[in-house]
Amino acid sequence: MRKFFPIPRPLKLVSATSFKSFNSTPFLHQQEQITTTTTTTNEKNPTNSSSQNLEEQLRKLRILLQQHRTETAKSILATLIHKNSVSQLYILFSPSPTKPIFSNLLLSLYSESKLINEAKELYFMIREGKKFPSLSAFNVFLESLNSLRHYKVTLEVFDDVVSWGIRVDRFSYGKAIQSAVKLGDLGKALELLNCMRKDKLSLNEFVYNVVMGGLCKERRVGEAQKLFDEMLERRVAPSKVTYNILMDGYCKTGKLEEAFKLREKMKNDNVEPNIVTFNTLLSGLCKLGKMEEANCVVEEMKGYGFVPDGFTYSILFDGHSRHDDVSSLLVLYEEAVKKGVHMNEYTSSVLLNGLCKKGKTNKAAEILKKLMENGLTPTEVLFNTILSGYCKEGNMEKAYSTIDEMEISGVKPSCITFNTLITKFCELGMMDEAKEWLRKMLEKPVSPNVQTYNILIDGYGRKREFTRCFEILEEMEDNGLKPNVITYGSLINSLCKDGRLLEADVVLNDMISRGVKPNAQVYNMLIDGHCMRGTMSNAFVCFEKMVESDIETTLVTYNTLLNGLCKKGMIKEAEDLVVHILLKGLNPDVITYNSLMSAYSNAGDTGKCFQMYEKMKTSGIKPTMNTIHPLIRVCKKEKSELVLVDKIVQEMAEMDLSPDRVVYNELIHCYALHGEVQKAVAMHVEMVERGIPSDKKTYNSLVMVHLKEGKCEEAKNLVDQMKANNIVPNDETYNILIEGHCKLKDFLGAYMWYREMLDNGLLLAANICNELVSGLREEGRLQEAQIICSEMSSKGIEECNTNEDLSAVGRA
Repeated sequence: MRKFFPIPRPLKLVSATSFKSFNSTPFLHQQEQITTTTTTTNEKNPTNSSSQNLEEQLRKLRILLQQHRTETAKSILATLIHKNSVSQLYILFSPSPTKPIFSNLLLSLYSESKLINEAKELYFMIREGKKFPSLSAFNVFLESLNSLRHYKVTLEVFDDVVSWGIRVDRFSYGKAIQSAVKLGDLGKALELLNCMRKDKLSLNEFVYNVVMGGLCKERRVGEAQKLFDEMLERRVAPSKVTYNILMDGYCKTGKLEEAFKLREKMKNDNVEPNIVTFNTLLSGLCKLGKMEEANCVVEEMKGYGFVPDGFTYSILFDGHSRHDDVSSLLVLYEEAVKKGVHMNEYTSSVLLNGLCKKGKTNKAAEILKKLMENGLTPTEVLFNTILSGYCKEGNMEKAYSTIDEMEISGVKPSCITFNTLITKFCELGMMDEAKEWLRKMLEKPVSPNVQTYNILIDGYGRKREFTRCFEILEEMEDNGLKPNVITYGSLINSLCKDGRLLEADVVLNDMISRGVKPNAQVYNMLIDGHCMRGTMSNAFVCFEKMVESDIETTLVTYNTLLNGLCKKGMIKEAEDLVVHILLKGLNPDVITYNSLMSAYSNAGDTGKCFQMYEKMKTSGIKPTMNTIHPLIRVCKKEKSELVLVDKIVQEMAEMDLSPDRVVYNELIHCYALHGEVQKAVAMHVEMVERGIPSDKKTYNSLVMVHLKEGKCEEAKNLVDQMKANNIVPNDETYNILIEGHCKLKDFLGAYMWYREMLDNGLLLAANICNELVSGLREEGRLQEAQIICSEMSSKGIEECNTNEDLSAVGRA
């Protein structure tokens, strides 16, 4: 038999009949059949005085119902439902014309009294008897099921009734639709809405509000707007609740303009707002950091006579926190205190969390103390907020004292409390301290949860203490806790980062054998590990396993593979993979484009690099610094391509992209390489003005550009500046200096830099060595040339063609 819910049945009432075998005629139109049952026997042969008394009461009920004295009958029945079982009442009431009335009354009473299990049992018995309760009793039953959150049963009962051709009304549909929305089944809710339209039942404000609320919750605001428009077409007047629902949907999706348009329509339609209206608009504005507009809404709110409540202040606290405006946050708090606003746990936690996130944990702790003095009940959430703040700031002494204050206030530290401390120590790599707090946790006693062990495995994994990771995994299982995907994921991630890919594969197989299904992130870690090592064949083996396991491959998966191929210079394979990404219906993002551009740049393909850049922009994807790097690199090749470099610099300014040190260095080097001295120097000045310190690469490029201008003294000053800033010149620095001086025919100056280079244990490039030796020889500085040749030969530098020079010196 098809059952919608389990019901205890102490007596076998009627033969078990499947719903499918019921007569197709609707129950309401069937003739009542009077059958001989065990009830008759019980009535003729009562076993005790109790059953006799019940029979007498039921007899009175029959008489009252025959006389249409329903309210009196209801009063008597209300006393019986708490003393007798469903089966006793239903069976002992002998079949008669009043039995359906009795059944409806009993079902209504159970439903109104919230005796939902009894109501379900009775409904089941009525259905077994091929009967159907009246629509009014049925609706009371649906209402009770819905209000007690038995949403699935509500829908099952509703569907069963409709399938038998029973015509239900707007109320029944409303409760079914509400249940579908509560279950998150918007497809079912919209289907029921269509059924109402087909059945020509008028849709009321309640039904529209329920469905619109469900749609807005899932951010399907466009569909909600269509229902709102339909309301207007059908002349169903939207209430303030309707407006609030739709405004909230627009605010949550960041469409504030649409939300305020609705607010204007609300005014025009003379629908009075309530405090929810203003709080909804404030929430939307504060999430986007539009605090000036939010203040205007607060003033309008006051103009309507509404006093900002604790929830209003919660929204404003969060807004100032998002806007990084701590001073305004504190001013607002003082205002709330002066106005006597009730600061409950939620409002207080938003305020404290906002302060802690901005590094003002001491102030948050001070405020919590004042709030507690003013009657706020301290909770674990509030203390954990302060504790988390101190941990983020690294103030562990204050974190310890917070736990002491927590216990003094009568609040017991929880697993979350200890996990917060253990997490911090693991982040700092202080695993002995993490172990110590685990011991204290057990002493309290507070049992570690799966998250505790996950934190420890991640911490030991970062320290590459894999033996300890596996011990914790075993300890976890010994304590009856099942490792989850995060447990294994943390371990696999650490193994991959350490290049221990074989062990990572073993952990993956163990994970699967224990019934823990890997997610996309786990496979992405393994794929990334192989890509980092350049073993692309193994990376694609992991990818195939992922597909075979029905794990949804994401754009991250493809980008990881793409980046690996591009780094290996496998451009054709990378391009093929992009085609696969598009065929899968995924949209390439900035990482996809940057990987391809980097590959084209490394291959020296300027055309394709810039083609990809333009395609990226037309796709609406904003470039990043990682987009700019390969563009500038590829333009170093030819001086004619400096036009492209200038274009990039201009577009960076237009896109409000602030260059980082890598980009500045690339630009300075590019300009220096092609002799664009003024542009290189201007770029360096801009770099310094933005507070970006120069590094070795910066100085090397500037030395080159000054030597190209013949400014040897300025080049020397730059080297001195390098040394003063504790930046040690490298072989590239000296090669630039020596080659620059050679180009200026200052071979003696080049020789002096050569001596310093040699003293620092650095070797001159062979081609520059040849140029220097030849230059010295031409100037008649044969002794210096001989010294260089001897030194180069002693260091085994054969590329430096010095034989001719040595012979010439010997002959001289």
